[in-house]
Amino acid sequence: MKVDVLLGLQWGDEGKGKIVDVLTPKYDIVGRFQGGPNAGHTLEFNGIKHVLRTIPSGIFHGNSINIIGNGVVIDPVVLMSEIEALIKMGVDVRSKLLFSKRAHLILPTHRLLDAASEAAKGKEKIGSTLKGIGPTYMDKTGRNGLRLGDIMLPTFKAKYDALVEKHKQILSHHQFEYNLNDMEPEWFNAVDQLKTYTQIESEHYINEAFNNKKSILAEGAQGSLLDIDFGSYPFVTSSNTICAGACTGLGIAPNKIGKVYGIFKAYCTRVGSGPFPTELFDETGDQIRNNGREFGSVTGRPRRTGWLDLPALKYAVMVNGVTELLMMKADVLTGLDTIKVCTAYKYQGETINYLPYDYSPELLSPIYTEMKGWDKDLTGMNDINQIPESLSNYIDFIEKETGVPITIVSVGPDRTQTLIRKKELV
Repeated sequence: MKVDVLLGLQWGDEGKGKIVDVLTPKYDIVGRFQGGPNAGHTLEFNGIKHVLRTIPSGIFHGNSINIIGNGVVIDPVVLMSEIEALIKMGVDVRSKLLFSKRAHLILPTHRLLDAASEAAKGKEKIGSTLKGIGPTYMDKTGRNGLRLGDIMLPTFKAKYDALVEKHKQILSHHQFEYNLNDMEPEWFNAVDQLKTYTQIESEHYINEAFNNKKSILAEGAQGSLLDIDFGSYPFVTSSNTICAGACTGLGIAPNKIGKVYGIFKAYCTRVGSGPFPTELFDETGDQIRNNGREFGSVTGRPRRTGWLDLPALKYAVMVNGVTELLMMKADVLTGLDTIKVCTAYKYQGETINYLPYDYSPELLSPIYTEMKGWDKDLTGMNDINQIPESLSNYIDFIEKETGVPITIVSVGPDRTQTLIRKKELV
């Protein structure tokens, strides 16, 4: 038995939360391996929409243990708000949720630094969610950060004060007004509540579970094209969102990785700044946005929309070692007479079929293949054999181009609106 990994292959918002929820009954443990409250995983069942920011998406299933891994950054205020909402729903969070002692903490001053930095960039801003993620990861790599395990130490307050003093010095160079005194009481109260939850040496816990033949799913946040190394730098997040991040974010050796589930939308979206080769600025883009309810689950920001980008998808498949593809939101394209797929780029006068180092719009333009759309409503279907021929052709085309089987097709937000295409693989 291996550790399976589930991650997004585009710029985030692919629908990972729903699929983790669908797959969780197969797994004893679900572990989140990177990111923080800038990621919103949306699940919908029984007519109710749920948004999780930090907690793994397997929390709604009674038999799974959920772990917030060392690669995650935690805002205690946001996390406790999530926990309180789950408790009100009757979820037994205390026995089902475990925290890595090595996970880093987002301080109030991290959020202030994030806002000050983004404001200073002006038109060059990267589209940060202003949740303090970047500054927290900077302190982590700069060896200044506070970790969850530190809150149990007698030296915690001294460590906190020293780091805050450093942050104040940085903030003094910005013309940025703030009142830290208004932010700290809520933060410290949340920290005190967190002390009552179970902290673990997550790398030992997970590897012992692996040795005891427990089934484990590693859950990623955001998307592969936002990876700090392999994404559209500098318009990226601050962590490794690709499969390798599961190893460093949970303490799993590479030879323990099994299936790699790669999730992608039947089209593309992006939030914030950064290159987006297939972006649509017309009525079709608006139609996709409205049909797909493409507004950020955490920020509420409207998402940029565009056609499926196959060179970018193949790139993500390559760097992740994807073994199965899962297509989301096929229903959103219903009603379009023609669907376009980017199969290559015109790049500095040449035609290329791969994602280059720099894909800024002034250097690159997409080359499209047109396919027939479909009018049939997909949302009530419960068998893959019910889908229209044109959608089946669309799926076959993507499968052939990527060389990876598409095993699941999602036709709506609810967990029941999930069509299994190849049962022997899922």
